[in-house]
Amino acid sequence: MNKAELRDAVAGASGLSSKEAEAAVDATLQAIVKAVADGEKVSLHGFGTFEARERSARSGRNPQTGESIEIAATTAPAFKAASAFKQAVAGS
Repeated sequence: MNKAELRDAVAGASGLSSKEAEAAVDATLQAIVKAVADGEKVSLHGFGTFEARERSARSGRNPQTGESIEIAATTAPAFKAASAFKQAVAGS
């Protein structure tokens, strides 16, 4: 499912127009991105949790040359699915 299909699904389920549904989807995604970028956790009951996780510095290898390189520490977004979500996907 892409963003346009998500917009159409939200519009169909909520009775909103396509334009209103797109605005709602965009606003929701922007709010999640902003909160996680600000260091907050976003927890949606029955769906999952979005958060920022620290990745420590480490050494790696260039696959083409085999040369050892240092990979800098970084902060990356992460998602952990709720158990209800996992069960729905597993079909149980």
